[in-house]
Amino acid sequence: MAKKHLFVTQRRVEEIAHIFPTPFHLYDEQGIRESCRALLGAFTWNPGFQEYFAVKATPNPAILNMLAEEGLGVDCSSMAELLLAERCGFRGEQIMFTSNNTPAAEFV
Repeated sequence: MAKKHLFVTQRRVEEIAHIFPTPFHLYDEQGIRESCRALLGAFTWNPGFQEYFAVKATPNPAILNMLAEEGLGVDCSSMAELLLAERCGFRGEQIMFTSNNTPAAEFV
């Protein structure tokens, strides 16, 4: 396995902390995109393979938009997650709805 390298230096994090209030999250867009491509590439032997990202893991519109651009779908477990996914442009077969104890009204 290749050695992992941080995408940001400690100095840069300290600079950012002087600009933005803490706590904050930093995401490695290039790393996320590369991981998506590697994952999808690993399954090219399986026509029709679709990866679904669990929205509950990171319900961040910027991340979801990035994942959509890379060809991933989303797994939603609540109406709020479903609405967020739709606002980010996911449609139809790009969305898996795997909610527990979902009221019948949410399926309409």
